[in-house]
Amino acid sequence: MNPDVLDLARLQFALTAGGHFLFVALTLGLATVVAVVQTVATIGQKPLHARMVRFWGQLYVINYAVGIVTGIVMEFQFGMSWSGLTHYAGNVFGASLAVETIVAFFVESTFLGLWIFGWHRFNRWVHLAMIWVVTLTAYLSAYWILVSNGFLNNPVGHRAEGGKLVLDDPVAVLTNPSALMAFGHILAGALLTAGFFVAGVSAYHLFRRTPEWEFFGRSLRIGVFLSFPALMVTAVFGGIQFGALRTLQPMKSAVFSQKTAEIAQLQADMVARFGPGDYVPSEAWTRGGGLVMLVCFGLMMYLTFAGVILACFKKVVFRFRLWHLTLMAAVPLPYVAMISGWIFREAGRQPWVVYGLLKTEDAVSDLSPGSMRASLIVFTTLFGLLVVLNAWLLARWARRGPVDAGLGQDERDGPGDRDAADSLPATSY
Repeated sequence: MNPDVLDLARLQFALTAGGHFLFVALTLGLATVVAVVQTVATIGQKPLHARMVRFWGQLYVINYAVGIVTGIVMEFQFGMSWSGLTHYAGNVFGASLAVETIVAFFVESTFLGLWIFGWHRFNRWVHLAMIWVVTLTAYLSAYWILVSNGFLNNPVGHRAEGGKLVLDDPVAVLTNPSALMAFGHILAGALLTAGFFVAGVSAYHLFRRTPEWEFFGRSLRIGVFLSFPALMVTAVFGGIQFGALRTLQPMKSAVFSQKTAEIAQLQADMVARFGPGDYVPSEAWTRGGGLVMLVCFGLMMYLTFAGVILACFKKVVFRFRLWHLTLMAAVPLPYVAMISGWIFREAGRQPWVVYGLLKTEDAVSDLSPGSMRASLIVFTTLFGLLVVLNAWLLARWARRGPVDAGLGQDERDGPGDRDAADSLPATSY
């Protein structure tokens, strides 16, 4: 395999998978926030809660719509750039990817469409059920993706047949510890991302002394009170995963801990088992990603702990402008933590794409450097544009506030007519 092709293919997948991950984190978290707020609005039938559903739901839909395009584009890479992987292990990990596609595109997207266009058409309880179906199918989608990723990190439930891997024990694949631990970690991290996002947007409006002070005061509290427990759960699952590395991927654990003697011993053992080669992952990426993640965790721990205390005082929520600035500046922290954690997880298993079974260099398609370079340019440019577009749309709608949120507007509402919106029956949202 041409080393240039290998490096370009790895760079392309890292950039596109990482870019898609940014969308997934906020989508999962915001879907849960919107579903819970709509549940409160459906039970209590208060106009303020209904408007919160519409505003945060608008931002969720924007992030989902752009993010799903990145997911479609990213999946092309498996066939284009990683044919060796699909040929060797596609019979095992490809099934979960197929199920994820069905869940995401057919179930989740269908019910999301019904939820978007269902205002003023469905009973409020039916409409509420739709957003919960969307949320739960989003969780299922994340689970199936992590089943595939968990198999790559800890291949179980398979047997070799004709030079390929075939499914031997579906239960072992579905209950893979590498997948289940990551699933809990990702879901909690997604809620953390949404908490920081909701708090940051709310702080922006409170900092500007918005007339929607009650709306964003309550939203800020939702974000703050969600972030702290989400951070703790994320840390628990992260700690469990790190402890499991000693058994599942001891080389990654040794590199992160800088245990030189252990690294040398593991390298010698793997050479004896798999033949000549360098089995030590990049310390810069592996240890660097892990350290950045831990630094972000430390910063978020102080911010969320202080935030829970500060949010208990109404005057602080509405008037503490330095805190508002801090919350706005902190919005990127969960993103940085999750991306660096993903780098630690993926870079740390190199040189394996299927740990202990298939090396990354053997999984790359037989492409010319020119073709791979052109593919990298096209994919990276497209993803860059989508990320910029999503950021611009989110910022644009977030700045407008709930008055101009178009989601769920009834035909008799004028754009930005708060009084008309509040006069609607609660069943209409």
